[in-house]
Amino acid sequence: MSSNDAWMGEAQPYLTPRKAGERDAWSAEAAAHGRRGSQRLLTVEEVDPPAPVRAFLELDPSERAIVRRRLVLLDDEPVELADSYYPAHIAKGTPLAERRKIPGGAVTLLASLGYTSGDSPLEDVAAAAATPDECEALGLPLGAPVLVLTRFTVSTAGEPMEVSVMTMTRHLQYRQKAV
Repeated sequence: MSSNDAWMGEAQPYLTPRKAGERDAWSAEAAAHGRRGSQRLLTVEEVDPPAPVRAFLELDPSERAIVRRRLVLLDDEPVELADSYYPAHIAKGTPLAERRKIPGGAVTLLASLGYTSGDSPLEDVAAAAATPDECEALGLPLGAPVLVLTRFTVSTAGEPMEVSVMTMTRHLQYRQKAV
């Protein structure tokens, strides 16, 4: 997706549990623009998370996280790598820790476990040069610029529940609702 065909998106649908039979937020957003959005699950594994993820999730040095790594596609073309981290004490023994799609997405499953997203996630946006692995996955030339959006989400009870790191090839515009 080039900056010429960017659209205004909203973060809230990605934080809102889906109703039974409802499309995931990315598929619904792409369809609203006459496009086809999909995701390919690359891996699900228990890891020692990067330091910023560990700190936000308030994990002790011995605690691990479950990461779900996905390739996000628009009209079957890669546009984003998305890694979502969950504290292992929340994710272990649930579909979050299994290598399969989750009906309604992770946010819907988390809500069923009692972890509903608060209204104000912290989002950090940075520009970077794509790594060789990112270039390969996203079909980019070596050193191509990417946008990295990291979303830190806490539950309505104030418990850190998810960190998503999204490496994007596209222009980003989205709207936040004032509270």
